[in-house]
Amino acid sequence: MLQIIQSYRTGEMELTEVPTPACDDNGILVRTACSLVSAGTEKMLVDLAKKSLVGKAMARPDLVNQVVAKMKKEGVKQTLEKVFTKLDNPIPLGYSCAGQVMAVGRYASQFKVGDWVACGGAGYANHSEVNYVPQNLAVKLPEGLDVEAASFATVGAIAMQGVRQAEVELGHRVGVVGLGLLGQLTVQILKASGAKVICMDISEQKMQLARKLGADWAIHTDNFASMAKNVSDGHGLDSIIITASTSSNQPIELAGEVCRYKGKVVVVGMVGMNIPRNEYYKKELDLRLSMSYGPGRYDPVYEEKGIDYPYSLVRWTEGRNMQTFLELCADGKVTPGELVTHRFPFDDALKAYALFEGKAGEPYLGILLKYDFQKQLPSHVTLSKGPAKTSASIKIGLVGAGNFAKSVLLPKLGKMENVRLEAIATATGASARGTAEKYGIGKIYGDSGALLDDSEVNTVFITTRHNLHAAAVLKALETGKHVFVEKPLCLREAELEAISAGISREANPPVLMVGFNRRFSSHAAKLRQWVEVSGEKPVIRYRVNAGAIPKTSWIQDPELGGGRVIGEVCHFVDLCAFVAGAGVEEVYATVLETPGDYNEDNVSIILRHANGARSTIDYLANGDPSCAKEFIEVFSGRGIATCEDFHLTTFTRSGKKSKFKSSGMDKGFAAELAAFCDAVLGKTPAPIPFESLANTTRCTFRILESIASNSVMRV
Repeated sequence: MLQIIQSYRTGEMELTEVPTPACDDNGILVRTACSLVSAGTEKMLVDLAKKSLVGKAMARPDLVNQVVAKMKKEGVKQTLEKVFTKLDNPIPLGYSCAGQVMAVGRYASQFKVGDWVACGGAGYANHSEVNYVPQNLAVKLPEGLDVEAASFATVGAIAMQGVRQAEVELGHRVGVVGLGLLGQLTVQILKASGAKVICMDISEQKMQLARKLGADWAIHTDNFASMAKNVSDGHGLDSIIITASTSSNQPIELAGEVCRYKGKVVVVGMVGMNIPRNEYYKKELDLRLSMSYGPGRYDPVYEEKGIDYPYSLVRWTEGRNMQTFLELCADGKVTPGELVTHRFPFDDALKAYALFEGKAGEPYLGILLKYDFQKQLPSHVTLSKGPAKTSASIKIGLVGAGNFAKSVLLPKLGKMENVRLEAIATATGASARGTAEKYGIGKIYGDSGALLDDSEVNTVFITTRHNLHAAAVLKALETGKHVFVEKPLCLREAELEAISAGISREANPPVLMVGFNRRFSSHAAKLRQWVEVSGEKPVIRYRVNAGAIPKTSWIQDPELGGGRVIGEVCHFVDLCAFVAGAGVEEVYATVLETPGDYNEDNVSIILRHANGARSTIDYLANGDPSCAKEFIEVFSGRGIATCEDFHLTTFTRSGKKSKFKSSGMDKGFAAELAAFCDAVLGKTPAPIPFESLANTTRCTFRILESIASNSVMRV
């Protein structure tokens, strides 16, 4: 299928072939009939992408500060690799469309195949022939409403939320500053609400259109203040809705000037926000920001998981705003068709963006892309490969390709002699296409199941969200493929038992590896050797300055990420077991109780290993991120070894010190991948025995049980 994507690094835009996405349980698959090009939001994104690296840095100084901090901690080279990987991520454009449902997830039962729907959301309602859309970001079309009007639903919801924030009453005098697409829709919604509307712009053409659509007064910027005073009998406007897009502070200053005492100023557009205190203070003005489409926006529980807010507590969500907007369109009270200046077949979609650059030399407002419903859509995309490694024995299919896979795994795998990157499957086709082109991957799938059935793939790398690991591992093992799965192995005891059963059924099972990379670090090897030479079971203290992760992150979600103990503490349990030379038999864990701030993110864990060694892990989210993330102390044979961030390891015994220092932070990634590939080729056994993988995974489950029961748990 075709989709519009843009390179964030170069700003180049293309209409490219990507795989059709899979349908997740919480949403629907929609065949797009019409999508709206936002002349405001999308132009801003396009312009930012086309800036030089210096220009991007000046536009986003907050991100520059994060990069500098990361450089100090991880080194310049590693940080720049991650930055350029991020810049290489293609941007899917579009966020408002309409089409027909072609597949329904099992939890989206309010829809059925064949329904006509309007869809919203950046990253979901893309300019693409098919889109996966979460159920709360799609609404059914009212009877008789055409798809062109419905494709305005997202922008209409933004305008709707601005009007709601203004709390408009019948007869209110309301000002609208800026008469672009948002402003024109806002004017119509205000008129449908019974308000008297005075609006302003610098364009006479846009003012004429606003009058045609019902504005009571449309005034040039220079005369707006005096007219606002006249139409409000000198009292000032009840509210002002700012829909302009400008870095200037003029709209916010003007709003303060023309508003009445205790009036409301609602900011919908991107404008300067240096509030003139005296004007706002003396009038006790109520300044409000309108959050995009409405309540639910930026909340992954609402948007991704499809859990709606209670109707009695949150009357107007982003989905209900979209639905109401469509009803106004169906009733003829809002007429998006009047705003359309251009229509393009989707095959000519790039011509729409040429309008932004002024190449066509003509004014534009509402720009629609129309799609061909008769076109057949392929199940996957085949690319011309780079130099083929025809002799490569390891043919890898990558399931998922987030930043970690792209910045750490793929650069190393691409350089390995016996490895050929055969196929990739991701939830986002645009991301998969860019990754495939960069690393010479020949096939792109939108459905991981199809990749796992690919007979040319004999080895699978799984780097998806944690809740998808177990099913992909099981499917890969069933098809006889070797598996490298990023931690954790799984999230549930039942999943672990199913994987264990799958391994035990085979006399010679495929290699199964979990990405516990730290044990492959040169520093870990030195620590283990030092312990073995000491001739004594060690006591290990492992302090992890993990840093805080918002509770809204998918990692913190018990269903998606499993939380940080299962998702990340497994790393440190594995390393302790490696250095100690034995798995874990008992565990006891406690957490720092800080309600509202953390989950089990500040946890102290005591491990008793099968050989009698002891380990303590302090995994902490309340420290200073500028300090070292990981610090390990090992006590054994009247000596102490310390390792700081896998960069410097110091050994002290009998008053004598020795040091081991790597050129950079060595967390073992390269050695880990080499060991896995050697095992796949039959040169060595599995780098980590399955019993060890299962022990580490089960240990994380017992840590959570110990926290809940405040008792020692057998592993």
